[in-house]
Amino acid sequence: MTHTPKTIRLADYRAPDYLIHETHLHFELYDDHALVHAHLVLERNPQLDDSLPPLVLDGVKLELKHIALDDRVLGAGEYQVDEESLRLQPEKNSFTLDTTVRIEPQNNTELEGLYRSGGMFCTQCEAEGFRKITYYLDRPDVMSSFTTTLSADKQQYPVLLSNGNKIDEGEEGERHWASWEDPHKKPAYLFALVAGDLWCVEDSFTTMSGREVTLRMFVEPQNADKCQHGMDSLKKSMRWDEEVYGREYDLDIFMIVAVDDFNMGAMENKGLNIFNSSCVLAKPENSTDAAFQRIESIVAHEYFHNWSGNRVTCRDWFQLSLKEGFTVFRDAEFSADMNSRTVKRIEDVAYLRTHQFAEDAGPLAHPVRPAEYMEISNFYTLTIYEKGAEVVRMLHTLLGAELFRKGSDLYFERHDGQAVTCDDFVAAMESVSGRDLTRFKLWYSQAGTPVLQVSDSYDAEKQEYRLQVRQNCPPTPGQPVKEPMVIPLATGLLDAVTGEEVRGTQVLELTEASQEFIFTGIASQPLPSLLRGFSAPVRLEYAYSREQLAFLLAHDSDGFNRWEAGQQLAIQVFSEALTQQQNGQTPAFDPQLAQALSKVLADTQLDEALKAEIISLPSLAYLLELQTEADVANSHVVREALRLSLAQQLEQPLREIYQQLREQARATDYRPEAGQIGRRRLQNMTLSYLMLLEQDDILAACIAQFEQADNMTERMAALANLVNNPVREQAEQALAAFEQEFAVDPLVMDQWFSVQASSPLFSDTAQIRQLMQHPAFSIKNPNKVRAVLGAFSQHNLPQFHAADGSGYALLAEQVAVLDGLNPQISARMVNPLTRWQRYQPRQQQQMRAELEKLQQLPKISRDLFEVLEKSLG
Repeated sequence: MTHTPKTIRLADYRAPDYLIHETHLHFELYDDHALVHAHLVLERNPQLDDSLPPLVLDGVKLELKHIALDDRVLGAGEYQVDEESLRLQPEKNSFTLDTTVRIEPQNNTELEGLYRSGGMFCTQCEAEGFRKITYYLDRPDVMSSFTTTLSADKQQYPVLLSNGNKIDEGEEGERHWASWEDPHKKPAYLFALVAGDLWCVEDSFTTMSGREVTLRMFVEPQNADKCQHGMDSLKKSMRWDEEVYGREYDLDIFMIVAVDDFNMGAMENKGLNIFNSSCVLAKPENSTDAAFQRIESIVAHEYFHNWSGNRVTCRDWFQLSLKEGFTVFRDAEFSADMNSRTVKRIEDVAYLRTHQFAEDAGPLAHPVRPAEYMEISNFYTLTIYEKGAEVVRMLHTLLGAELFRKGSDLYFERHDGQAVTCDDFVAAMESVSGRDLTRFKLWYSQAGTPVLQVSDSYDAEKQEYRLQVRQNCPPTPGQPVKEPMVIPLATGLLDAVTGEEVRGTQVLELTEASQEFIFTGIASQPLPSLLRGFSAPVRLEYAYSREQLAFLLAHDSDGFNRWEAGQQLAIQVFSEALTQQQNGQTPAFDPQLAQALSKVLADTQLDEALKAEIISLPSLAYLLELQTEADVANSHVVREALRLSLAQQLEQPLREIYQQLREQARATDYRPEAGQIGRRRLQNMTLSYLMLLEQDDILAACIAQFEQADNMTERMAALANLVNNPVREQAEQALAAFEQEFAVDPLVMDQWFSVQASSPLFSDTAQIRQLMQHPAFSIKNPNKVRAVLGAFSQHNLPQFHAADGSGYALLAEQVAVLDGLNPQISARMVNPLTRWQRYQPRQQQQMRAELEKLQQLPKISRDLFEVLEKSLG
């Protein structure tokens, strides 16, 4: 970047001057370059006036070899080319444009546009990668039909794929070609191309109307035995989308390709989904339960995009949550139906509160529909995805499942084949419900996390119970004052003596800054169960006593709120001990927490997955988020001391449960299904507590689990426990054995990297540098970067925030390297430094200094520039 990037604003949106009705592409692929021939059929946008403004096509890093307008080759003075565009003057309303460009995919380290991953050509065009392939109107509201022909060496690249259905193929000497046609108009960001020597796993699916759809998954030959779970997940997704949303697949073939080098998790290109290998390849010996569930979720997400993103797409990138928020909600509901609904909700909320709430409270806060950006890649954020999904969930809660389904049906019916806005989605919900949702749409335009302050009172004579609720939202960059939001507050009332429900779940609808809700016919003072199921993405403040939290943990009928009561009880106990630690006292822990968790462990009615979640303490990252000035060192010490205290008090039930579940595991063949996953989760959680006791028999049991496990879930859990406890010799032996067994499997080696980089006992900055010198590590591979630098900066908080600032310096140094290779990854990796104001003064100075050094880089990407500018203010 040689100049300050332009800020793009939603308020400045205008329809495209020209439309592209047909796009015909021919790719000639070679080892050291590619030629891209494009034939475009264009028309002046009929919705605009009759003038003929210049045609300005987007294009980056392209070498123009040929250009013709209506078959007439243009002279040098008839067009202009700069670093980002091609400009020419059309002579009539309808015309054709032919161009040929030369590009070098093998040198494309940004992994955007057309690039090489190993021996494979592949593409990633969302959000603005197509402009690195050919000159085009690279914006989502320009939708075109595509035909694509690929030609390449038939020995090196026997498989040639693109969007849609294959219509022809042939050979020409040592080369061959294939042509594909996508009958559905799409924007350029949904274009995809793959060429390589790939293994194909094939299956089929019969749609609800009786059509047979061919399903193919393409992988490198060594991964052929890791496809079955991804294929099964795809078929489950297709059936669920038909049953729950009435959406049927619309092509003759659906294809998935696994790629090792990929910036994101996966991409929903029409009919040809490209996946990061880590998000689609799995088998028990190599992948954990979490990986199996993640694959099921991501496969579903990308498939669901076929309607919520492809058939109906977004008008502009400010509307990104239109497709992503809606689809995250859909994939979360799918996962809840496939597994434990309560545990899925707990996992999603824990992630949201730890990470998205932090985003909302930091310098990069932005609304679900941003008002402006410099680089759109920076807005593939948790706010767009996770908070966007919560906004859709609130609509589902307010309208109910039946009306929400009618609204989604109307949305798809109205806008099939169109590029639309978040307002269009809400309008469909208004039409079917008869409600005015104007105020609700503040969720799209206001940034930040609302805070609900709840108090109550009881009138025994009138038998009335009153809830007083105040809402406010802290200021965020550019939005110092917020209007009251529409917030669904799901509430139940419990008998404070028996624990029985006095009132079942009722959704209280907040619309004002302050409201009161009156419950009549209440015979005695109840105990409220507030924000059931986490019915809105807010912070809740209610003065629960520890006794009340323990009571809710034991009696609440809402599984999510049972877990939440345990979390809040643990936070209160932790906070009291942290104050003692900061005052130089030895922390003392209220025994109420251990007593409450003891009852949970003894409860035979609770499923194992929920038990595991309830006995898990809040993460260190979340505990830091709750502090005005984050105290990493003392918080880590106190949290570990609390874990040890619980292990000591609960040793006997923990031992009994671990032994029982371990015996069950040895007697059962591995399956990644909900019941077994829950049992393994509880087994491994009890082991993590028991290992803190530093007892020889427990250490022996952990080593035995590592050596004897027939699945990666149990093996990785045992390895993590060895690495995260002071048994260095045993940990190093286990790591060496693991490396020797899996050295040739890059996805498993990512786990090996991550378990070390995440461990405060095992990895300081010197160890991280050593890991980065390992032959299996590559700074050019995003998965490796996330496994080492990402794990270190986001999960190894005590070492990342080391007093000497070495953790900050290491991350900034590597971000500078990454920015010259892959700006998307550099901008994401720098995020742990951007919230420098959250920490203590010395840390603030150290973090800010590293950010300022990055700002002075002689060459800096637009991605990183924007993040630094907002962070430093």
